[in-house]
Amino acid sequence: MADELDVDAMIQRFRDRADAVRARPLPPVAGPERQKFVEQAQLDFQDFAMLGDAQAELVDGVLVLRVDLRPSSPESG
Repeated sequence: MADELDVDAMIQRFRDRADAVRARPLPPVAGPERQKFVEQAQLDFQDFAMLGDAQAELVDGVLVLRVDLRPSSPESG
């Protein structure tokens, strides 16, 4: 399976999913259901965006995703 895996395409799919979550319209619900939907959308976006920013590599058949969670410094932009 590792030979068939296109990690760049996989990372792009996570970026696309993050964009889709961000553009997802709110359903016509109110109250606690609406808040639950908003909270889930925030978590979905966070997860997809984080994986979309990952650096991926295959090491001895193991997919390694590296995600830098350090805050960006003013010098790095």
